[in-house]
Amino acid sequence: MRSWRWSVSRVMRVLLRWLRLCPRRGRRKRSSRIQDLWNYGRLLLKSLYFNVLTSSDTALDCVFEPIYWLVDNMTRWFGVVFVSLVIALTSSVVIIVYLCVLPVIFSSYPVHWILWHLCYGHWNLLMIVFHYYKATTTCPGFPPQEKSDKPTVTICKKCIVPKPARAHHCSICSRCILKMDHHCPWLNNCVGHFNHRYFFSFCLFMSMGCIYCSISAKDMFLDAYNAIESSYQTPAPVFTHQQRMVHKSLVYLWVLTSSVAVALGALTLWHAALITRGQTSVERHINRKETQRLRLKGKAFRNPYHHGTINNWKIFFGVEKQSDWLTRVLLPSSHLPRGDGLTWDCSTYRNNTMAI
Repeated sequence: MRSWRWSVSRVMRVLLRWLRLCPRRGRRKRSSRIQDLWNYGRLLLKSLYFNVLTSSDTALDCVFEPIYWLVDNMTRWFGVVFVSLVIALTSSVVIIVYLCVLPVIFSSYPVHWILWHLCYGHWNLLMIVFHYYKATTTCPGFPPQEKSDKPTVTICKKCIVPKPARAHHCSICSRCILKMDHHCPWLNNCVGHFNHRYFFSFCLFMSMGCIYCSISAKDMFLDAYNAIESSYQTPAPVFTHQQRMVHKSLVYLWVLTSSVAVALGALTLWHAALITRGQTSVERHINRKETQRLRLKGKAFRNPYHHGTINNWKIFFGVEKQSDWLTRVLLPSSHLPRGDGLTWDCSTYRNNTMAI
């Protein structure tokens, strides 16, 4: 028969074991609950951004999304400032030409050169003003928001509306643009199907005008620059306040027009090359990636909207007959572009866009 001491020790042993196990059981339950909450939180977080197409590029876009948002909104608000700047700079050049350059031309040039400068200068100015006004005020074209029978390529992920071929979403305008080329802050408008011709014509005639001014005022600029430099000599030549203002204005005119001629001329040549190939700025990047993808498969990519060099320019300018080169290209014209921007004639290369 076991003694009472053994019974007491047995009870104490069981009690101590129970006291040791109770906190452990509580911690296990608590840690298990925390682990479940942690796993659920991770699953919930992944459900917000996980996609089977997620890649490093997608992650990088997400990281830079606040910067994109800031740039888009700054561009939208500063568009008015850029337009005002274009108007102010162009007006200053015109005023200097009328006050400083034309008097010299009238007093020292032959009659035929005077007529040339008057005719060409005013024609160029008219084309610049007309095309800039049309480029800034003409709607680039939007896809229809309601249900339509027009064929579409895909659904815009931001607008959630059918997106026709060559249409792309502009994050600054917050809408899809027909045949979108880019959003131009200097126009405060998107360049699309209905104002692409106005934009390119403005760039072309503005470049021509800046080249014309820089060449015509080159001798006047050299004389004005030498006069300004001579003012630092001892003794300094005596110039009136009006003469000093004319010298500074001529230097300002030549530096501004020469700089714009180089920068805008390069942009104009770039867009001319795109028009020659029958593509926009956005399509150029898409077609380049598509060309690389098909090259790996031993195939060649052909732009379905490329109809030949001459035909591309005719389609772009809306030229249908020979006289249209004069009335629609060399003179101000508000004619609409060919097509509605929703459907495109690409039957020429439809059967061999991926020819081996």
